[in-house]
Amino acid sequence: MKENISWKLLFNIIAILIGNAIYALAVVLFIVPNNLITGGTTGLSLLFYHQFNIPISAFIYVFNAVMFFIGLFILGKKFALSTLISTFFYPTAFAFFEKTIGYGGMTDDTLLAVLCAGIMIGVAIGIVIKCGASTGGMDIPPLVINKKVGIPVSVSMYFFDFLILLSQMIFTNKEMVLYGILLVLTYTLVLDNILMLGKSQTQVKIVSKEYEKINNMISSEIDRGTTLFHAETGYMKNEYPVVLTVVSNRELPLLNKKVLEIDPDAFMIISKVNEVHGKGFTFKKEYVKTK
Repeated sequence: MKENISWKLLFNIIAILIGNAIYALAVVLFIVPNNLITGGTTGLSLLFYHQFNIPISAFIYVFNAVMFFIGLFILGKKFALSTLISTFFYPTAFAFFEKTIGYGGMTDDTLLAVLCAGIMIGVAIGIVIKCGASTGGMDIPPLVINKKVGIPVSVSMYFFDFLILLSQMIFTNKEMVLYGILLVLTYTLVLDNILMLGKSQTQVKIVSKEYEKINNMISSEIDRGTTLFHAETGYMKNEYPVVLTVVSNRELPLLNKKVLEIDPDAFMIISKVNEVHGKGFTFKKEYVKTK
């Protein structure tokens, strides 16, 4: 058990390092060379870089360290530990890529740079969050405000990002602000999909007079659990239990085929669910032997 925990911890640490490295690469390869603007700590560092010629990596080091200690004293040790790696590794990775790769960039097309940077940043933040960590920096003020004042984290986070984007109008034009908003929207959408990756499943509700056969088939052939809801059809007033089951996306075609073989007139409602907790999904199935 302890060995499994240590391997999981090691995997998470490596994944957090990779996530921060991808984030740093996105800034070095696409954001800085194309004069893009963005939110968060990176956006602030770009503002100070263009206005006061303060190196981006140096600003991130100092700002992240300050935010880290604020988080430590206000939010506690547990939160501080979850941000420790990102707080100091991200600026280190950034400084490394800054020295080795430089700001030559990958493309001169602004829209392409926005999309590439957005995808990379979304993937990077998603990896870090899925490992139970935080990227630190500007993630911390909204959490502090939420604890002290009660303002929702999402509200204050969007407010800070909006202010940071507007502040960068000092060294850029209005069009680049629009590109900046597009960049934030892109990595937000990618982040949402990364966080849901591997968790979404398919929920199926089946109304059929052959509900018993269908229920047994799902249990024995698809190897999924079922729930029966007592229901009554609206037109014919037939009382058929509705068979509810949740299957993976790969199992859906087989389930559909088997149900129609049993009852070609079966009524099926198929919908996506974002996340499922329970046996067979978030932890292993347990089989009970019957005599």
